[in-house]
Amino acid sequence: MRKDLTIIGREITVFLMAALFLTLTIVPIYIDVAWMHNALHETSFTETTQELMLASIALLFFIAAQRRPAQRGALTLVAGFYSCMLIRELDFAFDTIQHGSWVWFALAVTAGSLAVALRTPKKTVHALANLLLHRNWPVMASGFLVVLIFSRLFGIHALWQHLMLGDYNRVVKNMAEEGTELLGYSLCWLASVRYLWQTRAATVPVSVQATESASARPASSPATSH
Repeated sequence: MRKDLTIIGREITVFLMAALFLTLTIVPIYIDVAWMHNALHETSFTETTQELMLASIALLFFIAAQRRPAQRGALTLVAGFYSCMLIRELDFAFDTIQHGSWVWFALAVTAGSLAVALRTPKKTVHALANLLLHRNWPVMASGFLVVLIFSRLFGIHALWQHLMLGDYNRVVKNMAEEGTELLGYSLCWLASVRYLWQTRAATVPVSVQATESASARPASSPATSH
């Protein structure tokens, strides 16, 4: 019973921390709308928060890939995917080089990630399968779906034009779309951090594990060593 109560207490704590985190994500939206006079644009607090979330997720997965040789291919693919999403969010910055040039940077990251993953295809596939079976994958996938599908459909101009008729205000539409997108990125961040934390045991070096296993085996007696 004590073990069950520990699990329940831990999950309630995680739930409350996630609730607090999601509550704090409203802050940049409020700042943009109330303090910055509806300044929902590429360099707004809301957009910057999204980019910081993506950058931190990609960095965490790259670090984990460096420390976990058995999972390196899969974790690099995930890190590369989030990096490409970040590059897409920063398209306005890459447009200063050439309009649409973010695509080439995203392709370069994709090629590099695939090159790492294909060095050990069996390990990569196995690690990816374990990721998809992990309890945090549905939350991460939900974040993807919110960002890539729901927020796009929710931000269709025609929907908001029908809703507001002659009082159509693009800022309201942008706030709803960017706020929904921020929710999706928040779910991805929460799922990614918890997945990497719960699978941190994979960082134990193989040599250390082998040494511990060897020390755990009983020493052979001289009479049975022949």
